[in-house]
Amino acid sequence: MDVFEAWGYARLITPMFECADVLERGLGDGAKAAAIRFVEPGTGQIVALRPDITPQIARVVATRLADVPGPIRLCYEGAVTRLAGDHGQREILQAGIELVDASDLGDAEVLAVASAVLDRLELDAHLDVGHVAPARHVLDAATPDVRAALVAAISRKDRAGVRVAARGLPDDVAPLAGELVHLWGPAQQVLDRARALPWPDAVHAAFAQIEHTLATLVELAGPRDVTIDLGDLRGFDYYTGLRFAAYASGAPDAILRGGRYDELIGRYGRPARATGFAIDLEAVAEAQRAGGIAAPVAALGIATPDPVLAKALRAAGVRTVVQNAVAPAWLRGAGLDAAIVGDRITFADEHERSAGPAIEAARGGDTASLIALLKA
Repeated sequence: MDVFEAWGYARLITPMFECADVLERGLGDGAKAAAIRFVEPGTGQIVALRPDITPQIARVVATRLADVPGPIRLCYEGAVTRLAGDHGQREILQAGIELVDASDLGDAEVLAVASAVLDRLELDAHLDVGHVAPARHVLDAATPDVRAALVAAISRKDRAGVRVAARGLPDDVAPLAGELVHLWGPAQQVLDRARALPWPDAVHAAFAQIEHTLATLVELAGPRDVTIDLGDLRGFDYYTGLRFAAYASGAPDAILRGGRYDELIGRYGRPARATGFAIDLEAVAEAQRAGGIAAPVAALGIATPDPVLAKALRAAGVRTVVQNAVAPAWLRGAGLDAAIVGDRITFADEHERSAGPAIEAARGGDTASLIALLKA
């Protein structure tokens, strides 16, 4: 959230559940199926726990902020709740941003914020960028049955499966379908290979957009390891242009996903361009743990029966509880570092020391010496 705010994004808090028909207006078929619904006792309305926060942001932008000119920069954090197949209910912790009605540099700005987040997380991570235009050109030429087979094969990078499914495509499109499973790797190499193929002008314009966005990303955030995958179809029916994800060693799937979605906000009454992303915080924690990155260190924690001392320590930023007769085992269980009783400090690792002068000074408001002893 510090990174988001540093880039000018204001925090918005949205409700955990909303009227189902309002929420579902902004959800794709998969998210609708995953939504958990129930009857609200007070009104009898069907409501749903949010499976995604972006539609809620879209609703607010189109209604509460209808008279606010863009660009609008909003950020959020919270839990989304979804049915997860045979495993039942699943709660996912997310944080993300949405940039609405920005200039043509909006995609690059959102990518730059994602890059800044990855830097803050200290993970061995890279960004993978794509665009829906090439796959859309191929899939729009397919019948429903052929389309379903192509989506399944392309998503698996199944070259043989794509060749079989592509037999149902027009002759000028079928070879391009086969190329989608090959168009991934280092950014410039993929763009060069893609531009050598007979795509229509709209798709070549998408390649130029990717290149311009990545060049602007370097200007905004500095160099970043970026790959391109033009055959990644996740979110295909949701995104309308650039899409991206971030992958980190130690996490089984993307820790961050986002892209451009120019049709969503219009469903709530305000046509607007928008780009955003969401971070899976549990996937981030998994990657950090696998990479040996230490968990955040809590502020110093102290127990003491002396309320005057406790007040002085809290004013100095020390977590302090007023508690009598604490043993080291209790301190460890409570997540505290030490207990101060009389003129002695008892530490959670079971050693003790006398600190009468420092404790007395702290009772008078001068806590520097006592905090130094506790930290040492």
